[in-house]
Amino acid sequence: MKLNNPNRVLDSIPTAKPYTVRGVPLVVAPHGLDEVRVLRNLGIKAPSPILHYYKWCGQHKPYEHQRQTAAFLTLNHCGLVLNEIGTGKTQSALWAADYLIQTKQIKKVLIISPLSTLERVWADAIFTGFVHRKFVVLHGTSEKRRKLLNTEADFYIINHDGFPIICEEAHGKFDLVIVDEAAVLRNPSTQRFKIFRRWMANNLTARLWLMTGTPTPNDPTDAWALAKLVGSPFCTKTFTAFREQVMMKIGQWKFVPRPESVEIVKHILQPAVRYTRDECFELPDTIIQTRQVELTAEQKKHYSQMLKHFVTEMSVEGTITAVNEAVKIQKLVQIACGVAYGDDGQNIGIDCSPRINLVKEVIEEAGEKVILFVPLTGTLHMLEKELSKHWSVAVVNGEVSASKRNQIFHDFQHAKTPHVLIAHPATMAHGLTLTSASTIIWYGPINSNEQYVQANGRIERIGKRQVSNVVHIEATDLEHKMYERLKNKQKLQGLLLDLIQQQTRR
Repeated sequence: MKLNNPNRVLDSIPTAKPYTVRGVPLVVAPHGLDEVRVLRNLGIKAPSPILHYYKWCGQHKPYEHQRQTAAFLTLNHCGLVLNEIGTGKTQSALWAADYLIQTKQIKKVLIISPLSTLERVWADAIFTGFVHRKFVVLHGTSEKRRKLLNTEADFYIINHDGFPIICEEAHGKFDLVIVDEAAVLRNPSTQRFKIFRRWMANNLTARLWLMTGTPTPNDPTDAWALAKLVGSPFCTKTFTAFREQVMMKIGQWKFVPRPESVEIVKHILQPAVRYTRDECFELPDTIIQTRQVELTAEQKKHYSQMLKHFVTEMSVEGTITAVNEAVKIQKLVQIACGVAYGDDGQNIGIDCSPRINLVKEVIEEAGEKVILFVPLTGTLHMLEKELSKHWSVAVVNGEVSASKRNQIFHDFQHAKTPHVLIAHPATMAHGLTLTSASTIIWYGPINSNEQYVQANGRIERIGKRQVSNVVHIEATDLEHKMYERLKNKQKLQGLLLDLIQQQTRR
């Protein structure tokens, strides 16, 4: 380094030395994380060591915004990753954690994430990209979670609601805690927040990285809890004081955001890194994600009975025609989606609350307008009723007239409402441009490759502003295989036979 005042660095970094090259006085210091932190505190923009010495493992090279996000994380003991959905936050955090393990800064990592992302997002990312690291998913009964906690691994993955079960046993065990979709901690009055904050206070040496693309999904006050957890120097001491800063009281119980609230929120959410999808030019046009959800006890019962019935039919008839297979697959998908059809054509409701809650999670994560494709009419109306409690919702299916559809599409594309468009994919497969949404959620898979491609194409038209996200929701092996074939434009024929054969081998 060529410095105007070298003594500032020499006095601050014991390992730094003066050095002269061809008569030019320089200061030489080790390029380590601690030294870079000191230099940055002195106002010297030294680059993070990870950008120079780390071999980025995995099948894919990091995008520049992922490199910079990982660099930010390695240099911050506590920090916020506010990158939007679909920008690769998971991979950035894993690269940063892997580098810290490699350089012996940390040993064990606890990842707390939504239940739907334990296996299909975090576990899959470690399994495919970090083959030299061991991981364990802490899921199951309380006893099983505690037992898995005592196995030897680098990464331990648990869902938000599972964390309180193992928090006492986890005391002092982890050097780094990564909280995915950290907006679930935004309410300081909840037990979830209190338990986690208390645990972090008793584990002061642990690093904490909070990740969410929507830090204030409801009100500016949502930012206070997150800022408090990362120790933001700009955060007020109490929630009430912060509410006074960002909200105006206009009635006995009603508050509205102050005009300056956005800037105040940006100020207190520090240290933080944020990349929008618009800024990530290198990303592919569309990113497909899978979110896994569990069947309820009622769904498992009906699904198992239906599958056993198909096994019996197969043993009697010997073969399954393509038409019959499609009908039978549809019945299994209906059960997984929460609304089946009786022999009399009536809808039969089946408890599917985890799936509905997952839809709400993804809509909240997206932050902007969302298209929700639902292949079943009965399920569609059930979701309309549930989601309209939280967002403005419009529905398009075969029951909606052409003129009303056109008005809905116009409003979705050009007006503030509706926020969520729930549609049967067959009614939106051709000709529409709905680039006001950048996220599509598939509540369940369909049988038609053409409909799947065309429906996803609604947000892929000329005029598209950002990277598109397609989120598949699945609870069964059948759904997973259907989505895989839809992605790869393969025929769905033979899926049920594979499932039946798999069932008979058990």
